[in-house]
Amino acid sequence: MIDPDDLKQSLETLRSGGVILYPTDTIWGLGCDALNVAAIEKIYAIKGRDKAKSMIILLENENQLESYVREVPDVAYQLIEYSERPLTIIYPGAKNLPEALIGPGGTIAIRVVRHDFCSPLLQRFRRPIVSTSANLSTQPSPTNFGDIHPDLIEQVDYVVQYGQEISGDGQPSILMKLEPGGKFEFIRK
Repeated sequence: MIDPDDLKQSLETLRSGGVILYPTDTIWGLGCDALNVAAIEKIYAIKGRDKAKSMIILLENENQLESYVREVPDVAYQLIEYSERPLTIIYPGAKNLPEALIGPGGTIAIRVVRHDFCSPLLQRFRRPIVSTSANLSTQPSPTNFGDIHPDLIEQVDYVVQYGQEISGDGQPSILMKLEPGGKFEFIRK
C-alpha cells in the first residue's frame, strides 16, 4: 500500500526541480522532471556519469509517445502491449525534450511503466520522469534498496519509502532500438 504522504513528497520534490530515489518496474532509480535541465544535470553530477551517455524517460501510457517522438511506428504500440517484461525502446526523432536527454542521432529511450508506485506518480505528475539506475557511475546497478551506496542516498532530495523492504532480483528492462519503418533490434534481452 502506498502512503499518500510518500507520493505527495515525491511529487513536491519533482515539481521543485529535485531528484528522487525511487523504485521502478525494474530496479531502483534516480529520477527527476525530464523537462527540467537543472534537475537532469544534478542526476549526472550525483552519479558521476558521462554526459555523453543519455538517460531514459518513463511515461504513464503509450498515448504520450507522440509528444516526445516525431514518428511512432505502429509496431511500437504492439511491442509495448504484448511485452511480458518491462521494455525500453530507443526511438529516433526525439522532440520536446532537453538536449541533455537526447542520445546519438537524436534518439530517446522511453519506457511505458506499469508499476504500483511509478504509475500513480506519473499520472499525478503529468510529465515524463527521468530514470537511471541508482548507482554511482563505476558501481553495479542495485537489485534492491539495500544495495544502494549510502553516498548516493545522501545526495538525493527525497528517498521514497515504498518498496524499501522488498528484496528482489531486480533486473534492467529489455532494451530495443526501433527504426521509423518499424524495423527493430534487441540491444539487451
